[in-house]
Amino acid sequence: MTKTFEPLDSGSIPRYAGLPTFMRLPVAEPSQVDIALLGLPFDLGVTNRAGTRHGPRELRNQSSLMRRVHHVTGLSPYDRARVADCGDVLTDPFDLMRSLDLITAHYAGVKAAGALPLTAGGDHLISLPILRGLVQGSLATDGPVGLIQFDAHSDTYDSFFNGARYTHGTPFRRAIEEGLIDPKRFIQIGLRGAISDAGNYDYAREMGVRIVFIEELVARGVDDVMAEAREIVGDRPTYVTFDIDGIDPSQAPGTGTPEIGGFSTREAQAMVRLLDGLNLIGADLVEVAPPFDPSGLTALTGATILFELLCVLAGAVERRAR
Repeated sequence: MTKTFEPLDSGSIPRYAGLPTFMRLPVAEPSQVDIALLGLPFDLGVTNRAGTRHGPRELRNQSSLMRRVHHVTGLSPYDRARVADCGDVLTDPFDLMRSLDLITAHYAGVKAAGALPLTAGGDHLISLPILRGLVQGSLATDGPVGLIQFDAHSDTYDSFFNGARYTHGTPFRRAIEEGLIDPKRFIQIGLRGAISDAGNYDYAREMGVRIVFIEELVARGVDDVMAEAREIVGDRPTYVTFDIDGIDPSQAPGTGTPEIGGFSTREAQAMVRLLDGLNLIGADLVEVAPPFDPSGLTALTGATILFELLCVLAGAVERRAR
């Protein structure tokens, strides 16, 4: 029997009823789909305020409010690709390094199954093992990937607390060091806030990472900055990571490291839509911490960005099928 990969019809089954899955989709294995929606409840990399381990569950709940057709394009991602909730990635809550290995193995399996992963985190350290799983096996033939990062922070720091090298502030430095990311095909958008040391951005700059501070984004506008982002990553394989703290905390307060003065939800949606047409290998949405936002607004924002990311990934699947 052929499985139908469609969200539940809210006209037949109310949004408050049924099992809480991403976008009210069926549960399936990565081998059955083109795009695997995955939860990754994890916050062992957090340096201050924990809580992102609760992100995927609340993102699932709020994603029940997503509808099936994008209002700008008039297209449904579910008509363009097979999409399902492929469950949570299991980790060891008492062992950070073992957790990184478990995540890496899981995403290597998702890649082998032929699915593009769209992940709901989890703190930002998860991007490192995800990239390991997606990229390590093909480095010899395809080389490192490009990266577009929406964030308030660079996450290219070296270490914290007397040598801790694996935190949510270090994933992209490790990824560059491991050859997973091409730093000259790497752009960070929305960075801002006071830093702990004047040299915090030195490594990224020395490696050729393009840093777009929030002031530049405001001055130039979304369209211009995203045109540059597209030029930087080109038509080669690219990964997208979206930290919810890139959005101003007035609109997304439920995160561990909020920074005022961020981009708006409307600007965030516009930027993600301008990813359409790129050669995407996957994406993640990280740092939603529901304990800091009992209203659910941050998770709703995160679920909406996940839908926007799903739409551009579905476009990538459709183009490859052609």
